[in-house]
Amino acid sequence: MEWEVMKVLWERSPLPASEITAAPSLGVWHPQTVKTLLGRLVRKKAVGYKKRGRAYFYVPLVSEPDCITATSESFLRRVFDGSLMPMVAHFVEHKKLSAKEIEELKRLIGQQRK
Repeated sequence: MEWEVMKVLWERSPLPASEITAAPSLGVWHPQTVKTLLGRLVRKKAVGYKKRGRAYFYVPLVSEPDCITATSESFLRRVFDGSLMPMVAHFVEHKKLSAKEIEELKRLIGQQRK
Protein backbone atom coordinates (compact mmCIF):
# COMPACT_ATOMS: atom_id res chain seq x y z
CA MET A 1 0.00 0.00 0.00
CA GLU A 2 2.89 2.35 0.72
CA TRP A 3 4.15 1.76 -2.80
CA GLU A 4 0.86 3.03 -4.28
CA VAL A 5 1.09 6.22 -2.22
CA MET A 6 4.69 6.73 -3.38
CA LYS A 7 3.62 6.30 -7.01
CA VAL A 8 1.09 9.11 -6.60
CA LEU A 9 3.78 11.35 -5.11
CA TRP A 10 6.31 10.46 -7.82
CA GLU A 11 3.77 11.39 -10.48
CA ARG A 12 3.02 14.80 -8.98
CA SER A 13 3.99 16.51 -5.79
CA PRO A 14 3.85 18.28 -3.45
CA LEU A 15 0.35 17.13 -2.56
CA PRO A 16 -1.85 17.39 0.51
CA ALA A 17 -3.22 14.15 1.97
CA SER A 18 -6.67 14.97 0.59
CA GLU A 19 -5.39 14.96 -3.00
CA ILE A 20 -3.42 11.77 -2.44
CA THR A 21 -6.59 10.12 -1.10
CA ALA A 22 -8.50 11.31 -4.18
CA ALA A 23 -5.95 9.93 -6.67
CA PRO A 24 -7.75 7.63 -9.12
CA SER A 25 -4.96 5.04 -8.95
CA LEU A 26 -5.75 4.43 -5.26
CA GLY A 27 -9.39 3.62 -5.83
CA VAL A 28 -11.44 4.34 -2.73
CA TRP A 29 -9.27 4.53 0.36
CA HIS A 30 -10.32 5.93 3.70
CA PRO A 31 -8.50 9.23 4.39
CA GLN A 32 -7.20 7.88 7.72
CA THR A 33 -5.57 4.96 5.89
CA VAL A 34 -3.68 7.38 3.64
CA LYS A 35 -2.63 9.48 6.64
CA THR A 36 -1.37 6.37 8.44
CA LEU A 37 0.64 5.35 5.38
CA LEU A 38 2.04 8.87 5.01
CA GLY A 39 3.08 8.80 8.67
CA ARG A 40 4.94 5.52 8.12
CA LEU A 41 6.64 6.88 5.01
CA VAL A 42 7.70 10.03 6.88
CA ARG A 43 9.18 7.91 9.72
CA LYS A 44 11.07 5.85 7.11
CA LYS A 45 12.36 9.12 5.59
CA ALA A 46 10.90 8.17 2.21
CA VAL A 47 8.52 11.16 2.32
CA GLY A 48 8.86 14.67 3.69
CA TYR A 49 6.31 17.42 4.19
CA LYS A 50 5.89 21.14 4.56
CA LYS A 51 3.05 22.80 6.37
CA ARG A 52 1.15 25.44 4.40
CA GLY A 53 -1.58 27.01 6.44
CA ARG A 54 -3.51 24.13 7.96
CA ALA A 55 -2.47 21.58 5.32
CA TYR A 56 0.60 19.38 5.08
CA PHE A 57 2.04 18.97 1.58
CA TYR A 58 3.95 15.74 1.03
CA VAL A 59 6.93 15.16 -1.27
CA PRO A 60 8.99 12.05 -1.99
CA LEU A 61 12.50 12.17 -0.54
CA VAL A 62 13.67 9.15 -2.53
CA SER A 63 13.46 8.65 -6.26
CA GLU A 64 11.45 5.90 -7.90
CA PRO A 65 14.55 4.26 -9.45
CA ASP A 66 16.29 4.22 -6.06
CA CYS A 67 13.21 2.63 -4.44
CA ILE A 68 12.95 0.02 -7.18
CA THR A 69 16.62 -0.88 -6.73
CA ALA A 70 16.38 -1.10 -2.93
CA THR A 71 13.13 -3.08 -3.00
CA SER A 72 14.31 -5.54 -5.65
CA GLU A 73 17.64 -6.09 -3.87
CA SER A 74 15.79 -6.68 -0.58
CA PHE A 75 13.46 -9.15 -2.31
CA LEU A 76 16.40 -10.95 -3.89
CA ARG A 77 18.17 -11.28 -0.51
CA ARG A 78 15.06 -12.37 1.42
CA VAL A 79 13.57 -14.81 -1.06
CA PHE A 80 16.52 -16.10 -3.10
CA ASP A 81 19.42 -15.64 -0.64
CA GLY A 82 20.79 -12.89 -2.87
CA SER A 83 21.30 -15.17 -5.86
CA LEU A 84 19.98 -13.83 -9.14
CA MET A 85 19.95 -17.07 -11.15
CA PRO A 86 17.32 -18.90 -9.05
CA MET A 87 15.09 -15.83 -9.21
CA VAL A 88 15.33 -15.51 -12.98
CA ALA A 89 14.80 -19.26 -13.39
CA HIS A 90 11.74 -19.14 -11.15
CA PHE A 91 10.08 -16.39 -13.15
CA VAL A 92 10.98 -17.91 -16.51
CA GLU A 93 9.56 -21.27 -15.42
CA HIS A 94 6.39 -19.89 -13.81
CA LYS A 95 5.43 -16.98 -16.05
CA LYS A 96 4.34 -17.15 -19.66
CA LEU A 97 6.81 -15.00 -21.58
CA SER A 98 5.91 -13.45 -24.89
CA ALA A 99 8.29 -13.71 -27.83
CA LYS A 100 9.06 -10.03 -27.36
CA GLU A 101 9.96 -10.58 -23.69
CA ILE A 102 12.22 -13.51 -24.59
CA GLU A 103 14.01 -11.40 -27.19
CA GLU A 104 14.44 -8.60 -24.65
CA LEU A 105 15.96 -11.05 -22.15
CA LYS A 106 18.36 -12.29 -24.83
CA ARG A 107 19.32 -8.71 -25.65
CA LEU A 108 20.00 -7.90 -21.99
CA ILE A 109 22.11 -11.04 -21.55
CA GLY A 110 24.02 -10.17 -24.72
CA GLN A 111 24.81 -6.74 -23.30
CA GLN A 112 26.17 -8.34 -20.12
CA ARG A 113 28.57 -10.47 -22.15
CA LYS A 114 30.21 -7.41 -23.72
